[in-house]
Amino acid sequence: MVSTSNLVKRSYRSLVRALIESAEKGVELPRNIKQALLLTLDMCFVTAAMWFAMALRLGGANVQFGATEIAVCLGTILISALVFLRLGLYRAVIRFMGQQAIWAIIRGVSYSSLGLAALIFFTQAHVPRSLPFIYWGLAMFAIGGSRLALRAWYQNRLRSSCEQVVIYGAGDSGRQLLHALLHGEDFHPVFFVDDDHSLHHRVINGVTVRSPADLPELIDSHDISQILLAIPSVTGERRKSIINSLVNLPVYVRTVPYFNDLIQGEATVSEIKDIELEDLLGRDPVPPHPELMERCITGKVVMVTGAGGSIGAELCRQILVSGVRELILFDNSEYALYQVEENLQTVKQRAEVDVEMIALLGSVQDQRRLERIFETFAVDTVYHAAAYKHVPIVEYNVAEGVRNNVFGTWYAAQAAIEAGVENFVLISTDKAVRPTNMMGASKRFAEMLLQALARNNTGTRFCMVRFGNVLGSSGSVVPRFRQQIKRGEPLSVTHPDVSRYFMTIPEAAQLVLQASAMGLGGDVFVLDMGEPVRIQDLARRMIQLSGYEVKEEDNPQGDIGIEFTGLRPGEKLFEELLLGHGVTGTGHPMIMRAEEEYLDLPTIRELLYELEQHCDDMDCAEIKAVLLGAVSGFHEHEGMHDHLWIRQRARSEQAESNVQSLFPKT
Repeated sequence: MVSTSNLVKRSYRSLVRALIESAEKGVELPRNIKQALLLTLDMCFVTAAMWFAMALRLGGANVQFGATEIAVCLGTILISALVFLRLGLYRAVIRFMGQQAIWAIIRGVSYSSLGLAALIFFTQAHVPRSLPFIYWGLAMFAIGGSRLALRAWYQNRLRSSCEQVVIYGAGDSGRQLLHALLHGEDFHPVFFVDDDHSLHHRVINGVTVRSPADLPELIDSHDISQILLAIPSVTGERRKSIINSLVNLPVYVRTVPYFNDLIQGEATVSEIKDIELEDLLGRDPVPPHPELMERCITGKVVMVTGAGGSIGAELCRQILVSGVRELILFDNSEYALYQVEENLQTVKQRAEVDVEMIALLGSVQDQRRLERIFETFAVDTVYHAAAYKHVPIVEYNVAEGVRNNVFGTWYAAQAAIEAGVENFVLISTDKAVRPTNMMGASKRFAEMLLQALARNNTGTRFCMVRFGNVLGSSGSVVPRFRQQIKRGEPLSVTHPDVSRYFMTIPEAAQLVLQASAMGLGGDVFVLDMGEPVRIQDLARRMIQLSGYEVKEEDNPQGDIGIEFTGLRPGEKLFEELLLGHGVTGTGHPMIMRAEEEYLDLPTIRELLYELEQHCDDMDCAEIKAVLLGAVSGFHEHEGMHDHLWIRQRARSEQAESNVQSLFPKT
């Protein structure tokens, strides 16, 4: 036979299971039905509180209600319902119930008790005068306690499906992030960690602060899946140090936006994002020199060629808020031009600036259109960012790459001279230094064009700014790695030792605008890119900071591997920024002036004539020969990969072979 105790246990379990199932079904009900049910439950609590108050005061056996007492009870229920509705007790979402909701419950129960006392006084009901005070305590316990219990149950239910996270940083940003996470359904903050010893073991909104040294133990014992960095105002070097200390932990490391983005309203603390490469570089931004930002921009008409590209678009954003009189966007891609104009309209509204923007379609190889634009709009400054920049693509399209990068720069410069443009700034690249590819050689030749023009006293001040890879630009390695990690694929790296210089797009654009103000004519400015980053190390860090292990020989059970694909046509292992050692300072800590060799204008014109003939003939071998003779250091280029040229040669050789087969030599 089943014992009585077992029956009781089973009944208890069944009751608990039924209550849980009812609560879970209740969560899914429409909001108005849930509010009606909660109001009904509260009125039951009010009735029960009055009865128990009488029972406690008089003893359960002596509780008797006459017509007057029943009227007082009904009146109290009606008053309580009206007061609770008026105070908005049912507008608050229980799972997010905070201090304001608790105060509303206290006020509501207090008004209900006052209503009970008033009804007792005016009806002369035969009840103890202490009844309202006892009722207040019981009603508070029932109404407030039920809500707290429901909130605790719901939060506990969410925690079972939420990711367990640690917030690194218990300052203002960390507390704001905690508040945002507690009102969400994706993350459950288990602990804070902070370097400040005075905060250790303190409790902030129910979350304990621990030392970063405790992280390995916390991760193991609480199944932590992510660490969220809430340290937007620390220096870049300190941020880098913190990230380095987290690299080997088996968790996904993410961060809140930077302090500048927060104070400018461009982001909020709750916008959690992945670690960016700038976090790993650990470089603090250098404040711009206002006088340099103003010299070529403030009160002037400025035009940006290649405005739809990564650098061109950022130049436009910064120019727009620097006091420009009129901004002209020039690009040969209709879609890119549309996108950048839409983005700049948002920037205008946010910055509250009234600047006329003009979006113009066109190619930098159309000198007549460029001249008309420069003259019609009385352009003062041109930032020439229109170029083909992807090394392999230019290797496969040599003639078109040279036309755009060399002749596009030449035509734009000639048009600027004819129209009397004051300043012409070429956006160049570190790949122009001792190039091993056609893209780099074409950009170095474009630099030499402007150097020659500058020494011919044209009236237009020419200069060029040279820098390395920018983060987040089209084709950048970081977005590609992130996509591969998301898909669980091996990260593709060309060579174990390949390294690159990196800089953020806003930082590069800001320095370009400042460097352009320093030019005297023919200057080659070089930006301080910091230390080069080995791409293999970057890949490893991105895998580890995503919470995965690197799969390799020493760790075959790892999650994501690194696959070496070999250098692509024209790629170098290492990039350089200077051709020689002639470099001087400029007064800006991150901008240097390079002294480099150049050719005179007559020689440049002869070379341009030859290049034009070879581009028209699609003769890539001769194009390469001209650049080999003109560009210093361009001697390690191997092979020719232009698709059209290779196919033309193959067809020509086939035709020659066919002729020989028809007319064999005797």
